[in-house]
Amino acid sequence: MATDIKSTEEIASAMPAEGDLAPDLSLRDDTGVERRLSERRGQWTVLYFYPKDDTPGCTTEACGFRDAHDQYGARDAAIWGVSVLGTGSKAAFKRKFGLPFVLLADEAHAVAERYGAWVEKRNYGRPYMGVQRATFLVDPDGRVARRWPRVKAAGHAAEVIAAIDEERAKLTGRQT
Repeated sequence: MATDIKSTEEIASAMPAEGDLAPDLSLRDDTGVERRLSERRGQWTVLYFYPKDDTPGCTTEACGFRDAHDQYGARDAAIWGVSVLGTGSKAAFKRKFGLPFVLLADEAHAVAERYGAWVEKRNYGRPYMGVQRATFLVDPDGRVARRWPRVKAAGHAAEVIAAIDEERAKLTGRQT
């Protein structure tokens, strides 16, 4: 196992590129219902990967999406958060912070791997594998419209809304 931290470019190179079909997924949500990304065709989907439920950075990011939830709804965009903890942890996190969107349990980290978000990290100098905070904006055709390979939690929800507006404008321009 390599012991160097990967650069943003190295992480991004393992992720689906903008314009690629987003890899389909099938995961259980916080209520135990199985969700498939392919069922979202025709709508925008924000797929964000985060390390753990109810930790400071993850809570900041989730609450940013929560506080902007109506703005996402007005754009016909759903928010799906993905981490490796189970459905019970997702339900508790959602309940504690009033999160109005889907949280998905990727306990085997297979989806995080397909999206290039399962990476080597370090804690006190020791390498370990974990989820890299990353976001993908999936367009109504199921393609990756935008990706953020390394995310800063604060302010990210607003950044994604701006990207949705830009991408929607591009689609409208192509239709006229």
